[in-house]
Amino acid sequence: MTANQNTGLPDEEYQVMRNQISEAIWNELDPLEQQIEEQERIPNETVLPILSRIGAFGLLIPRKYGGQGLSMRQYLPILSEFAKIQGGIRVIVHVHNSFAHALSEIGNEKQREDLLPGAATGEKSVAFALTEPEHGTGADLGSTAVRAGDGYRINGDKWLITNSDFASHFIVFAKTADAEVSAFLVPRDAKGLSIEPMPETMGCKGGEHGQISFDDVHVPASSLIGSEGEGGAHLEQALEISRVFIAASSLGTSERALELSLKHARERVTFGKPIGARQAVQRYLSEMSTDVYALRTLLADAARKWDDGQRIPAEASMIKLFGLEAVGRVTDRALLVHGGIGYTRALPIERLYRDARLNWIEEGTPTIQYAVAARELLNGYTFNDAFDGKVF
Repeated sequence: MTANQNTGLPDEEYQVMRNQISEAIWNELDPLEQQIEEQERIPNETVLPILSRIGAFGLLIPRKYGGQGLSMRQYLPILSEFAKIQGGIRVIVHVHNSFAHALSEIGNEKQREDLLPGAATGEKSVAFALTEPEHGTGADLGSTAVRAGDGYRINGDKWLITNSDFASHFIVFAKTADAEVSAFLVPRDAKGLSIEPMPETMGCKGGEHGQISFDDVHVPASSLIGSEGEGGAHLEQALEISRVFIAASSLGTSERALELSLKHARERVTFGKPIGARQAVQRYLSEMSTDVYALRTLLADAARKWDDGQRIPAEASMIKLFGLEAVGRVTDRALLVHGGIGYTRALPIERLYRDARLNWIEEGTPTIQYAVAARELLNGYTFNDAFDGKVF
């Protein structure tokens, strides 16, 4: 267990907080769906104060820095609930919590003290500056950080940087040597840093994915996270649990699609009986519920292991991969259950279908998940602890 491993809230306190968040999700945030979808803009002036009031910005920040300090068992159901409503709002919550949590683990004490208390209230926010328009990730990065006086000068371009419209800080990955990647904490107002919006996305409307340029951005040596050359290890650690978060988002979208499909199957009548009485529709519903059940079980296992202080590199990639395939199947079948009306914006199915497709891309494409899981298994990674060493 790491020094900042969250142990979670007492059950009674957690249930009170979870109920308050759920009420805000459905009574205050869900009604904004039509406005966001039509304007392709999230009204941050409305949404961010709501998220701050219900504590959604500090869910994974340790309590000593002002956060809720939730365990993974407690956090994943809340993130899943956010994934049932407008996808851009889910993106805000996911990215903020994911990388505030990453900083709590990989940052030094000074960096945590400076940033995490503000992040817990939403006054500050951390985004991840990794992806580049002309390069891949890891050793293929084109951004550079060169020693200059008492710090570094960063040059390069990043794009598809989520929450770039309001993030106060960016965890920036850049090369400090030919095959050496390092991570830096860079404030939004750093001289030479510029941010431009990118074209709107297919789904998760209103979630900003900007392009960031670094033109001789000077940062002090204290901005370095860890030591030079540790960026690759930091990246793997941050993405590991964040891939589980994407799977939790897939679960929430799948659960909502299943709930809506069951309702439609009971209420839609043709030839004198509900369509749910037909075997073809029953098969779709059964397949959807099987995916939901399997994904819930995988998430429960991953959360238990993480809360016990275990690293889960193979599980994280496999659960992210299964989650995106499951939500793909579930939303496909939800569209079939609803028929033509599901293809219109009269019901949330059309939006859920589009929103879910971001899960293919976030925190690594399917090919990356195949590679990571296979690498771990070929290097001897096992799952014997999943059932306390018992074979069944």
